Amino acid sequence: MADDVQVVVADEPAQAVAERLVEIARAGGNVALTGGRTPSAAYELAARLEPDWTRVGVWWGDERCVPPDDERSNYALAERTLLRAVRAGSVHRIHGELGREAGARLYDDELGALERLDVVLLGLGADGHTASLFPDQPTLDESERRAVGAEARLEPFVDRITLTLPVLRAARTVLFLVTGEDKADAVKRAFADEPSRSTPGSLVRAADGDTIAVLDASAARYL
Repeated sequence: MADDVQVVVADEPAQAVAERLVEIARAGGNVALTGGRTPSAAYELAARLEPDWTRVGVWWGDERCVPPDDERSNYALAERTLLRAVRAGSVHRIHGELGREAGARLYDDELGALERLDVVLLGLGADGHTASLFPDQPTLDESERRAVGAEARLEPFVDRITLTLPVLRAARTVLFLVTGEDKADAVKRAFADEPSRSTPGSLVRAADGDTIAVLDASAARYL
């Protein structure tokens, strides 16, 4: 197992991540959220545990190029499960409806004043992708821009906008949440094997902070 990642195998991974989100809500800071079924459960739990998020700047690690009320939108998921249930602070959504290039430029500009994120919450795809950084794609080489457009490499086949590796690595805490047996091989490649462009999740480590992977037993079976 890689010594640059703290692996936590939890009976209730959504609860474990919710508690960490509550910590940042109470302390204040900037957090980047992700999409997915397990994160949505964590958001609902976090909203119940702490209704005051006024000290938090909410960002996203990636977004699909769809309107903000589209069921495929990561913003829509967080708005439904977290933001409308709490007293929110500043919310910085990715304007995916503008298209991947225009939306990425706008988000890059908005990130300009932010030195670093305090927490980046990420998932991991069965193919090893994280945020919308897909295996062996040119987006992995981006070192100047903070947000870029990405071509979809899996369903739903809509364009994406994603934070780049330097932004993710600059976070004080990189927090992965991964569940399910179908992710077990990707978990091994991301958190136990050598870093590889074929597994972008293996490339995301906090350069000056903590990298934590919260897993269920099924996802951790090969560790």
